[in-house]
Amino acid sequence: MTFFVYILESSKDKKFYIGQTNNLENRINRHNSGQVSSTKNRRPLKIIYSEKFSTRKESMNREKYLKSLKNSRYILNNIISSVVQNKEKARDRE
Repeated sequence: MTFFVYILESSKDKKFYIGQTNNLENRINRHNSGQVSSTKNRRPLKIIYSEKFSTRKESMNREKYLKSLKNSRYILNNIISSVVQNKEKARDRE
């Protein structure tokens, strides 16, 4: 089974939500339909980042680490930027 850690950004208040799931599409739909109490008043939400893991334990550890940062600027500047750079490097190699 595949697990995901994801970061959502609220279009309403520009704050982030970090979570993990084994069904990313369904979970995002639940967030945006108001079925998740912690985000229902912050809709609409857009996914800005996700990572794939092979075990729930790995995804939970990563989620815990990202939540421990408690700094959205750090998340934007370091985590997401590094992923974008890596994708650009991979594309340049093709």
